[in-house]
Amino acid sequence: MEILYPLFAMVLLTAVALFRLGYLRYRAVAGRQVDPAYYKTYQGNGEPDSIAATSRHVVNLFETPVLFYVAVLLAYQVGSTGAGLVALAWGFVAFRAVHSFIHCTYNNVNHRFVAYALSCLFLIFMWIRLGSFILAN
Repeated sequence: MEILYPLFAMVLLTAVALFRLGYLRYRAVAGRQVDPAYYKTYQGNGEPDSIAATSRHVVNLFETPVLFYVAVLLAYQVGSTGAGLVALAWGFVAFRAVHSFIHCTYNNVNHRFVAYALSCLFLIFMWIRLGSFILAN
């Protein structure tokens, strides 16, 4: 069951990013920084850079993390829920949280890349450990 906690934490991180994006877009429209018609087709005068970066970040949370969700659910299904895999899952979530913080605040590309790359390493090691468990059983 412990393996599911990082999954719920990742869902929470995604939800926070989604709500933040909605709030920023609402404020931009209410403050007349963005024409509401822009959101019909996403064409024309776009969003301010800070909102566009947050929007891109939300999209990013539906890319690589999908492999994380599959790995966690597969691990739970096959019973590979040991401390090592749980630690790798928390490592992935931690570095994704750091990545989110960087992307949605000062957005230094070099710092963001390091957090992203480390999260990917944790994910790769999760899959290696999970694959080894499945092949051994």
